[in-house]
Amino acid sequence: MFAGLPELGISNGEDLKETLTNCTEPLKAIDQFQMENGILLPTLQSALPFLDLHGTPRLEFHQSVFDELRDKLMERVATIAEGKEEDRYGKLEELLEKSFPLVKMPSIQPVVMQVLKHLPKVPEKKLKMVMADKELYKVCAVEVKRQIWQDNQALFGDEVSPLLKQYIVEKEAALFSSDLSILHNFFSPSPKTRRQGEVVLKLTQMIGKNVKLYDMVLQFLRTLFLRTRNVHYCTLRAELLMSLHDLDISEICSVDPCHKFTWCLDACIREKFVDGKRARELQGFLDGVKKGQEQVLGDLSMILCDPFACNTLVLSIMRNLQELLSQDALPRDSPDLMLLLRMLSLGQGAWDMIDSQVFKEPRLVRTGYASDVDANLSFLCAYSQDLEVVTRFLPAMMSVVVDDHTLNVEQKLPSEEKSSLSYPTTLPDAYNRYLQENRVACEMGLYYVLHIAKLRNKNTLQRLLPALVETYNDMAFGDIFLHLLTGHLTLLSDEFGSEDFCSVVFDGFLLTSFSSKENVHRHTLRMLLHLHHKVLPSYMETLMKTLEPPKQSCEPVKELYTQLTEKLDAQKKSPPPADETPSLDLGLHPVTVPTTASTPSTPL
Repeated sequence: MFAGLPELGISNGEDLKETLTNCTEPLKAIDQFQMENGILLPTLQSALPFLDLHGTPRLEFHQSVFDELRDKLMERVATIAEGKEEDRYGKLEELLEKSFPLVKMPSIQPVVMQVLKHLPKVPEKKLKMVMADKELYKVCAVEVKRQIWQDNQALFGDEVSPLLKQYIVEKEAALFSSDLSILHNFFSPSPKTRRQGEVVLKLTQMIGKNVKLYDMVLQFLRTLFLRTRNVHYCTLRAELLMSLHDLDISEICSVDPCHKFTWCLDACIREKFVDGKRARELQGFLDGVKKGQEQVLGDLSMILCDPFACNTLVLSIMRNLQELLSQDALPRDSPDLMLLLRMLSLGQGAWDMIDSQVFKEPRLVRTGYASDVDANLSFLCAYSQDLEVVTRFLPAMMSVVVDDHTLNVEQKLPSEEKSSLSYPTTLPDAYNRYLQENRVACEMGLYYVLHIAKLRNKNTLQRLLPALVETYNDMAFGDIFLHLLTGHLTLLSDEFGSEDFCSVVFDGFLLTSFSSKENVHRHTLRMLLHLHHKVLPSYMETLMKTLEPPKQSCEPVKELYTQLTEKLDAQKKSPPPADETPSLDLGLHPVTVPTTASTPSTPL
């Protein structure tokens, strides 16, 4: 407990023991020991007997004085460190040399740790001693740990790894939340709110202003993204940078080439829309990548792969298409749309770019074009499939919109004016093909389905859903889309009383893969927990038999099924509660478009 005192020439318990063993007059020896090792203040000696008269033990007195002096010393250390004296760190190093031998003494340890904390560069020998001792490493300040971590990537990785795992668990828990609502979903929290999460705050504190540690974390995120393809690591990459931005850590923000791009995109995510001004700013950053710096495209693509960025880009594309429709303009003539598609394509290709280490945008993008349209279109031209999204997929999608508009107009006409044309139940071949072969087209197709569900357009939804059984890389069965779709379907809750509608939603889509994809099973049960009382009873009975989890199913699936079973049993015993109509205040910034003869009355 008192190790280190002899090194400083201070007597300890062993010295007192030896003195008492060898002395002939123990009381005198004790008095002498107290005189030599007590508080060296002559005027104090005459005052101590007064404490004895009051029954105050000498230990209590000395302990109170010690605590007071220790607190004063720690305050003085902080004052010296914050001062402007040139030799301030020299003074602290001198104090460290004198106090470090007592670092294992609990009463002195806080002083040593305070000195270590305020030294910008702790002597390497002392760092190694702290790192080698688990107890010392555990209690030392994060400022000291940063100095240890920057030269010990494995140790830093051990500290960061649990936080990264926790982050992914939290994101997945949000996607499988028991709440099912179009108003409060995965994308509802603002960027600022998300950055207040425990993991982001802890990582920000661990990194501080240390560029080397920041680079290590980014490398961890790239490696994990490559290993797992989990896009939530892309979200964390952007959130971490913006968290440092919020704290004005210029030492890091000024050297991260993605900072201004991410800052601008963060503002777009906050508004859930990329306006014209910010679109031009974002394009300027993309076009400004210089020769020899192409590797930054890997990080930019990772930031654009963030689901919150993708959500903003696709919502902006939908809104842009709506404006083009009102103007009778072609998609290829819109510079903003071309840029949005370009960024969506770059984000969707993030994994391939980082995996192949080929950081390259088409050469033509950088060779002066007559307009932004040409520049962005040339980017898409380099990837012929992406160009065909503009020239083939979007026209096919527009034809679906026209069919929908035609049906809406037809239904409003008097019976004698209605035509004999029947509403198509299938989709154009080009539409289906691009859903299956092109990830950018597939992303837009999925969001179009959400848009139709938001409008409660049952007919078009029944036409679109079967096409989602086969999509690029099974994107329609991803957790993010299913999370959004199940929430949007609550707007059509009354339609679940129809066997035809249930057949399309369940038999035609969800049940096609639930047995092979456990996440689909979970999302289906999540939705039924909220809508079971709306589903046709006979159909619900069949669903329960089909959805009964096998023995090897994960616990969450079994728990959801049990909860659903209990709800159905309770429903049989009591009538279902009155259901409130969901609000249509979706917070998606709808655009008011003047209606012309060629403009659909149903917004896209």
